[in-house]
Amino acid sequence: MTRKSTSSTLSLFSVPSAAAQAADAPLALRMSPRSLDEWAGQEPLLGEGKLLRRAVEADRLSSAIFFGPPGCGKSALARLIAKKTQAAVEEMNAVTAGVVDVRAVIDRAKDRRGVGHQKTLLILDEIHRFNRAQQDALLPDVERGLFTLIGLTTENPFFYVNSALTSRAQVFEFKPLTEDALEKVLANALEDKERGLGEKNIRLDPKAKSHLILQSNGDARRLLNALELAALTTKADSDGAVHITLSVAEECVQKRSLTYEKSGDQHYDIASAFIKSLRGGNPDAALYWMSRMLKAGDDPRFIARRLIISASEDVGNADPRALLVAHAALAAVEFVGMPEGRIPLAQATTYIAAAPKSNAAYLALEKAMAEVESGKMREVPNHLKDATLDRESLGHGQGYLYPHDFPGHYVSQEYWPDPVTLYEPTDLGYEAEMKKRLNAWHSQPKPTSAKNS
Repeated sequence: MTRKSTSSTLSLFSVPSAAAQAADAPLALRMSPRSLDEWAGQEPLLGEGKLLRRAVEADRLSSAIFFGPPGCGKSALARLIAKKTQAAVEEMNAVTAGVVDVRAVIDRAKDRRGVGHQKTLLILDEIHRFNRAQQDALLPDVERGLFTLIGLTTENPFFYVNSALTSRAQVFEFKPLTEDALEKVLANALEDKERGLGEKNIRLDPKAKSHLILQSNGDARRLLNALELAALTTKADSDGAVHITLSVAEECVQKRSLTYEKSGDQHYDIASAFIKSLRGGNPDAALYWMSRMLKAGDDPRFIARRLIISASEDVGNADPRALLVAHAALAAVEFVGMPEGRIPLAQATTYIAAAPKSNAAYLALEKAMAEVESGKMREVPNHLKDATLDRESLGHGQGYLYPHDFPGHYVSQEYWPDPVTLYEPTDLGYEAEMKKRLNAWHSQPKPTSAKNS
């Protein structure tokens, strides 16, 4: 069966030949792996014997969603699959496609199956951009196997793709490439004479190489774009070599790519890492993740709000000052603005991370809410009720013991019927003093009579 291309223009997923690539395509596209043996990175997915590798090699891949950060190999693998498969390849970008385009793909897939029993592979880039109606239009035919869907996305599909669709597709998470994988990508581009820069006699300084790899931040496309820019804009030496020094590399990739959509999945992953580093008592990690958010343009007030929550939920009464420090950081950010506002944020971050931890108050709240929802329904004891003039005849407030009239300003009396223990203070920080005080109070006997009511 001859595989037919459905695109009349040069396609990212069905490039006709290496010669066409070499003409004007970017280096990153030209260096797309031609086989899995040329692959760099993603060993948990594409290593020898792994499920995804076996499925691709056997041309037996079922519907799948590839998600991960830019430049980690999602599109490259889609191109490789499009090249190897015997199915007809359709491709769409969810940014520009609509329901009409989806229907047209479905109709063509039906025609192929009905006439020549040919399968259809649909590669859908930016699948998370499809709205619910567009995703629903795909669902019945994905379920029936009319076509095989490969969705590509930088966002977590479990947040942005209908659960009905993700349940019918295998989800594969691609990770940022390791430095070892990026070094292999770089070496291949420098050595390949047909598709890469092997004909240019490039001499890459070790420090320049390290800078390019480090600043690419796991993104092979960014790495190759910077390398190509350096190679094309650097004049050859007298001996004909293109010498890429550290200064040249720094010009070609001046700033590491850290940006992300502030409503996206990576934003919440980094915020989660920040909070968990605070909770785990690691100020270094907490400062790093906070800096990642600030560098990416996050609202510093978002960070300050996370600090306030952590100060109360994770530090709690082990160090009550943590909540004051966090609140002061929020006020400081709003008063002085940025970039100086990052300084009080750093102070609060290090204070909270290094503070003794207790979630006893938070756990007590959860127990109290559960008791209100499903525990006994309790009436307010008569002696605690409001003793206004029109209620005195009902005995409201009678028998109430005024704590300040007793030694230590404490007296044992009933504050709620059928009491259960909700707050269990720890032995950490200031909360240990609170625990000692509460134990002393609770051990006191009830007085036989009130001094004042």
